[in-house]
Amino acid sequence: MPPEPAIQAFFDEPTNTISYLVGDPLTRDAAVIDPVLDFDLPSGEVDTRSVELILDFAAKHDWRIVMVLETHAHADHLSGAPFIKARTGAWIGIGEHIRDVQKIFRPVFAMDDLKTDGSDFDRLFVDGERFAIGTLEVEAMHVPGHTPADLAYRIGNVVFVGDTLFMPDYGTARADFPGGDSRTLYRSIRRLLSLPPETRLFMCHDYKAPGRDDYRWESTVAEQRRNSVHVHDGVAEDDFVAMRDARDATLAVPRLLLPSIQVNVRAGRLPAAEANGVSYLKIPVKPKRR
Repeated sequence: MPPEPAIQAFFDEPTNTISYLVGDPLTRDAAVIDPVLDFDLPSGEVDTRSVELILDFAAKHDWRIVMVLETHAHADHLSGAPFIKARTGAWIGIGEHIRDVQKIFRPVFAMDDLKTDGSDFDRLFVDGERFAIGTLEVEAMHVPGHTPADLAYRIGNVVFVGDTLFMPDYGTARADFPGGDSRTLYRSIRRLLSLPPETRLFMCHDYKAPGRDDYRWESTVAEQRRNSVHVHDGVAEDDFVAMRDARDATLAVPRLLLPSIQVNVRAGRLPAAEANGVSYLKIPVKPKRR
């Protein structure tokens, strides 16, 4: 029997993001999933403290980070992947449909320097592709709907679901970003929930559902099918779509959406510095829709 992956979670409360260090106990090879670069919007300052927590933990426990896996181009935090790559030599992977996301957002921000072939990333995974963290076999599962490029990473009885699902008492990801689609999201979720009931599901975010005092990020297929407030067994596709679309129409734009997208479609790379040595991010200014 292959070994169970060792999993260490790192919760970033300012963005409600959970990053993971996932290691093979036999070889000590490890991957980081969805690392956060700390970013202060009012000042524009970036910091690497969240990434350094992961790197320090890996060094202390003798894990060798060999890859960074992004579940998608996040809209709520900047990626810390380039810092990890610079420190460890790890490569950066994401789903092949990041090309679609790049093509969507290149004109939105007039990012003339952005390549739309995915080449800012080192690996582009196709649905069903398998690769290894040491002796651990990882399967890339394309689960679009939140964005066109979302991937889940399955390692045996463990799946890192990205933003596709939240804890059962909180529900599911929004589907109103450009390229998102609630019907596609429902079908991706049902694919995940068709896995064996005991499959462990690890979330990328938690926001404390009403009545809950603690943050949580692990559930199972069985728990989701039984208790999810959005997609428990018995929720039909059309009912989910109606609920999701109505709910999304009430949601605010994520606080870090504009900087996050511009950076994350570049695999976490900041735009090239100007003559003064400073990188700048753009804010599109447009009339309010009425």
